[in-house]
Amino acid sequence: MIDGIIISEQNIIPTDGGPIYHGVKNSDIGFNTFGEVYFSFIDKNALKGWKLHTKMTMNIIVPVGEVRLNFIDNREHSKTLGDEFIINLSEKKNTRLTIPPNLWFAFKGLCEKNMLVNIADIKHDSKEVVTKDINSMVFK
Repeated sequence: MIDGIIISEQNIIPTDGGPIYHGVKNSDIGFNTFGEVYFSFIDKNALKGWKLHTKMTMNIIVPVGEVRLNFIDNREHSKTLGDEFIINLSEKKNTRLTIPPNLWFAFKGLCEKNMLVNIADIKHDSKEVVTKDINSMVFK
């Protein structure tokens, strides 16, 4: 596990009309403040990434389909420098993943329909995100 990543199992509440999925509460570990929420749809077998946010803390949930996420710790003073972390998030198991800044990440859609939600602590700023070609690092 990469230092600073938090895995939080979230409740799924069954109801007659369909389940309710908890996302994040302002009292949850890993939630700092609210900046924005965005939704990313990922086609089956499509790869998105590699990205590194220099300031943003992300809280990622996958409420539709299943998405594989790959992380690489490139933080110079991290005790997990060079470590990789791979996790699948899906609608079957409602999990929120908190990701601190300065980790490289990429993700892949595994089902026909996939959606990733990011509850970020800052608004998107193209000046604080670094990108690399998807083929520049190995996606596992």
